[in-house]
Amino acid sequence: MEIAVENLSDLTRKLTITLPRETVGQALEKAFAKINKEVKIKGFRRGKIPQSVLQKNFADQVEAEVGEKLVQDTYFDAIEKEGIDPVVHPEIAEHKFTEDGTFVYVALVDVKPEIELKEYKGLEVDKPVMAVTEEEIDKEIKLLQRHQAVLQTAAEGHGIAMDDLVVVDFQGFHDGKALKEVRNENFNVDMGMQRLGKDFEEKLLGLKKGDKTLYDIDFPADYPNPVLAGKKVEFKVDVKDVKVRIKPAIDDEFAKDIKPELTCLEDLKQDIRNRLQKSKDDALKGDLDDKIMHKLIELNPFEVPQRLVNYEIQEMLKQTEENLKRSGLSFESAGINLDELVEKNRDVAAKRVKGDFLLKKIAEVEEIKIADEDIQRGYQRIADQYKMTVDEVKKYFKRREEILPFMNELHNEKVLNFLREQAKMTEVPFAATATENTEA
Repeated sequence: MEIAVENLSDLTRKLTITLPRETVGQALEKAFAKINKEVKIKGFRRGKIPQSVLQKNFADQVEAEVGEKLVQDTYFDAIEKEGIDPVVHPEIAEHKFTEDGTFVYVALVDVKPEIELKEYKGLEVDKPVMAVTEEEIDKEIKLLQRHQAVLQTAAEGHGIAMDDLVVVDFQGFHDGKALKEVRNENFNVDMGMQRLGKDFEEKLLGLKKGDKTLYDIDFPADYPNPVLAGKKVEFKVDVKDVKVRIKPAIDDEFAKDIKPELTCLEDLKQDIRNRLQKSKDDALKGDLDDKIMHKLIELNPFEVPQRLVNYEIQEMLKQTEENLKRSGLSFESAGINLDELVEKNRDVAAKRVKGDFLLKKIAEVEEIKIADEDIQRGYQRIADQYKMTVDEVKKYFKRREEILPFMNELHNEKVLNFLREQAKMTEVPFAATATENTEA
């Protein structure tokens, strides 16, 4: 095997790999022998077809299959021999069987960028903080009261009010045409929860069981559901049933019903305060990490392989597609232009790739490695999140393609913990950081 390496750029290598006639000949001979045993050609017994006839009928098929196998069998040996560490699958730019019996192919290989760490310790960042308000605690208590309520069939003539549970059939129309994605039968509308939007619920207020109605809703261009975004939709609604909630009084007994270990309403409020504060702190930890990564990338600029960025974009598109499928949608039915979506995600993808390289480099310099206890904590966190046992989580991660992303995530988290501990942070109210986060 002969290998010629050309540096197309700091990040891309062009490998021209020539395989000897003996290796190529044996591979072709083996492939034709296999074809000879498998195919039938009129006038010849299976396994006794002349080579010239096989070549005339199957040369293109055999060369395509053998060419692909030769690349697969030799590419990794070639990059190992040349000491090249690729960061993504290569692009096979060309390949051909030559007249002298050799096989030549060209692989474009992206390599890791050379990173010279400049600043990563003591990063100066704003740490967003957010305190729990009394209004938020009251809202949580009212939600608990709602959950503890008993549903009762509404009295005859009862007009729909907030907190009622309403059963409806509905069909949406746009420009006179029925929208197949915007229809349902016996759908529960939990008044006040706004699952179908605030406007949809408000149009139901005052209606009674048995009422049928038509009304229009103008959905804004940034509405979360792409099928409805920017459209004026006419809804045909049939009220099938109405139930009212009989709520318990909010007092010490109510608190005990929520949590038997609590003694009074004030204990419940403190319990809610603690839970909400932890939730806010956890959420803002992600915001803080974003700020650290933004600062890290800003202070340590370098170029990244575009093929790796493209790979990251494709992974992001896959995630978007899966999210749409869960709503019964596709890119086409949601009116999403793929080319525009790719460009929209390019900058984010590039930052993700840069961030991953920087975290790996810091881990190398600081000798940060994941230990068994880090892995066990990772398993436990997933088990808690999805209400599984640790053993069930471990079974899921048996395959290599599943465990590697998990290990990479744990490793990056450990490096981020290191950067967070080293950072110089100034506490600021969360609202004051919103604009900066958007721009980043």
